[in-house]
Amino acid sequence: MLGKPVIAGTRLTAEFILEELAAGTPVEQLLESHPRLTREAISAVLNFAARALKADVIYPLTRQSA
Repeated sequence: MLGKPVIAGTRLTAEFILEELAAGTPVEQLLESHPRLTREAISAVLNFAARALKADVIYPLTRQSA
């Protein structure tokens, strides 16, 4: 977790939550699996990601060979 943003009161990183949501894990399942996680925290992670993507940084997308 070194330097990665985590959800207060947990050891869950924002990255972990985003990966789980991207993989299709339902919010309800995340909440059940992690009792200290809240809807507000998930919303904060999404807000954090949106703000990070709005930063004036260009992230080149490259295709990986199969």
